[in-house]
Amino acid sequence: MTESKRVIPCTEAVRQLWDYLDDAISPEDHDKVERHLSFCRKCCGELEFGQEIREFLGSKTSQEIPPEVKARLERFVEEL
Repeated sequence: MTESKRVIPCTEAVRQLWDYLDDAISPEDHDKVERHLSFCRKCCGELEFGQEIREFLGSKTSQEIPPEVKARLERFVEEL
């Protein structure tokens, strides 16, 4: 398998996730993350979580973070 076609591990996919969401990675890295997300349910969940956080942070409301999102965010920060 060529370097550009290899499947990246979860650690690399998650590390690139925010840049992926911002469309701030190279087309080659974008394709690698896409390929990984095409089969990894765990990382698809991380992507969904990132999208929820971005949506909340981008909103101009003063509503509180939903409890399930807050708990997941706290777990994510603890794992850093």
